[in-house]
Amino acid sequence: MNVLVTGCAGLIGSAAVTLFDALGLRVVGVENNSRRTFFGPGGDISRNLDHLHKSCRNFTCEQVDIRDQPQMQRLFSSQQFDLVIHAAGQPSHEWSADHPAEDFQINAMGTLNILESCRVYCPEAVFIFTSTNKVYGDRPNRLPLRELATRWDFDGESFFFGIPETLSLDQSLHTPYGASKIAADIMVQEYARYYGLRAGVFRLGCVTGPRHTGVSNHGFLNHLVRIAMGGERYTIVGYGGKQVRDQLHASDLAAAMWAFAQHPNVGEVYNLGGGKENAASILEYIAIIESIANRRMEVSFSDTPRRGDHICYYSDLRKFRSHYPDWSVDYSVPSMIEQMMQASANS
Repeated sequence: MNVLVTGCAGLIGSAAVTLFDALGLRVVGVENNSRRTFFGPGGDISRNLDHLHKSCRNFTCEQVDIRDQPQMQRLFSSQQFDLVIHAAGQPSHEWSADHPAEDFQINAMGTLNILESCRVYCPEAVFIFTSTNKVYGDRPNRLPLRELATRWDFDGESFFFGIPETLSLDQSLHTPYGASKIAADIMVQEYARYYGLRAGVFRLGCVTGPRHTGVSNHGFLNHLVRIAMGGERYTIVGYGGKQVRDQLHASDLAAAMWAFAQHPNVGEVYNLGGGKENAASILEYIAIIESIANRRMEVSFSDTPRRGDHICYYSDLRKFRSHYPDWSVDYSVPSMIEQMMQASANS
């Protein structure tokens, strides 16, 4: 089996490459290290790419920008891919607000380039798109919520397991980033339903792991761990630190991709994250870090939340689990934090 992974040196892409290479598949990656452009030196993923070249036996990488349609057509026409993992993209709310046109070109038009190349040159391939929970905009903030001592949570039984795929995308504030990902998300579904492409959409919560290059405006838990290990002050933005996120290890996500690749449900959308059991507030993540590290963190607060930021979000995993019952969330929050601490200590 031949696999294409766009954004191959990012957190999600590198986890996918590592798994598929270990399974004995031939993997071609696409990468241009745009993360360094978005986030500066702290977002540089060159080390991840070097690691993949050294550790993977059946991996090659193409230095291609997904916006370059002729280059994408050249790549697809010269190879026969059986599986396409589209993990490349611009991931930041703040960056998209300052660069809305470029954000749309990357996330929406880049996705269209890949979809069209796949339709023309390998229409039988399985296609997986890494979308985001930000397609729901700030609608989760208008659900019934209750404030507890250290977190916000959903009030009542309707969202006990988290946010399902049926939540509306309309009539909410998304930021340009959320809007560009909606465009890509819907286009992937349309290529599945209209053209019959064997495509699925994964709407992701927070994905993390030791190979994450977390920065202040993306990759929050990895960034938080790095700040803690460096003894620096961390600034909590909005909601008193009680905002809740679920965390999914990139390796668990790669395993979900492999489950879908073997038995694709064409046109399906899945909310994927750590789920209720891996959900915590910023205050609670800090407490876990302090307990493992056995030292206090320096913390300050900023009262103004980021526009479109979720007060409480964790993924309802029941749909994916019902379709792929052998898949599981293997990494707990403490185990992920311990992994990232060890990686930070060794870097």
